[in-house]
Amino acid sequence: MEHWELLKPGGYRFVCDSALFPPGTDTFLLSSLPSLKPGLRVCDLGCGTGLLGLLLLQREPRLNVTGVELQEDAVRLAERAAAENSLTDRLTCLHGDIREIRALLPAGSFDLVVCNPPYYPPDAGKPARTPALQTARSERACTLEDVCRAAAWLLRWSGRVCLVHKPERLTDLLCCMRSAGLEPKRLREVCKAPGSSPSLVLVEGRRGGRPGLSIEPPLALQTPDGTPTKELDHIYFR
Repeated sequence: MEHWELLKPGGYRFVCDSALFPPGTDTFLLSSLPSLKPGLRVCDLGCGTGLLGLLLLQREPRLNVTGVELQEDAVRLAERAAAENSLTDRLTCLHGDIREIRALLPAGSFDLVVCNPPYYPPDAGKPARTPALQTARSERACTLEDVCRAAAWLLRWSGRVCLVHKPERLTDLLCCMRSAGLEPKRLREVCKAPGSSPSLVLVEGRRGGRPGLSIEPPLALQTPDGTPTKELDHIYFR
């Protein structure tokens, strides 16, 4: 079942569908990682229904965002979201497999690639209730290696890639990035409260960048008394 929500009062509307992977905090957090400026060409790999692209455009309206998504139902909803927000000239979605990215988009055609990839190996954990959720949750149709290879193909020299993942896969993520020629440059842990163990990691890499990783202060979601932090409120446009 689908329903529409506002990113903020007077802001863009995004669509949710319970049959597809639901919007999560990780997508909002990822949208806060890249530094944005007018005219950037952005590609969202595995864009789903287009939420991440809308978040980036809400922060910087003068972007050009292209999504790539395997699931046709999600592509149709992303296209509807672009039309609903009068963004068809700045937010587009291609139906395709990122493992075949060279047939979809030209090399070096983007300044920034973003991706909220599947977090788990194919047979890990409890199976999701639908094939669409299984594809979004586990690496059945897209591995970290696939994501990094696609990002490296799409990015111009010194272009950036921003990803979110689970901390237990951090070594896999950094190794895949470097193997693809995407040097990890920034790392930020996400934790529930100050001093707690991380639940997510945000990583930015640069195509052809020199070695040197900056580890930034953790992003805490709650204060010690359990209320949302000011940074989380800002990420959610509150």
